[in-house]
Amino acid sequence: MISTIILKGFSVTLSLIFAIGAQNAFVLKQGLRKEHVLPIILICIFIDVILIATGVFGIGYLVSQNPFLIKVIAVIGILFLCGYALICLRSAFKNEHMELEKGKKKKSLKEVITLVLVFSLLNPHTYLDTILLIGGIGASYIEFQDKLYFLLGSIMASVVWFISLGFGSRILIPLFQKNITWKILDVLIAILLFSIAYSLLELLN
Repeated sequence: MISTIILKGFSVTLSLIFAIGAQNAFVLKQGLRKEHVLPIILICIFIDVILIATGVFGIGYLVSQNPFLIKVIAVIGILFLCGYALICLRSAFKNEHMELEKGKKKKSLKEVITLVLVFSLLNPHTYLDTILLIGGIGASYIEFQDKLYFLLGSIMASVVWFISLGFGSRILIPLFQKNITWKILDVLIAILLFSIAYSLLELLN
């Protein structure tokens, strides 16, 4: 019974965070650059733990009942996502993506932490997935220990995913020695960010 609950928490969480979103795209790109990967991974996992735990233990309902807060986050998220998408496009067409090879100054740890926090916390989909969807399933368990087992499974999924994404992306580094590959990645990330920003418009209705 315990293993079943843990497995459910693991599978549900992994299936939802597997999709390439703004946060995952950022982790992937920093992993390819080998730039502050461990702090980024730890922050992403910590955010998942806090938000999923919030949902599992019932606080997610309160968040869902505050439409004004969700709209404020949506507006800020749209502006940021569109702004960063434009930066990615500029990077693609000005070859600024080849930072490591050209010896260009890396982003500071402070800059990277700020960006990962923004990508994670200013996207309402983050709250919908972690607090309402994953947390809602965990909250359906009556017994307190069952909630903890589900949360444990979710944490395991988050750890496995972000470690694999952040450090596993290095396998692709030989492919990214080519200038065109970085251009394609930057353009795809820009398109992804624009599409996420567009989807957030639904929350303003």
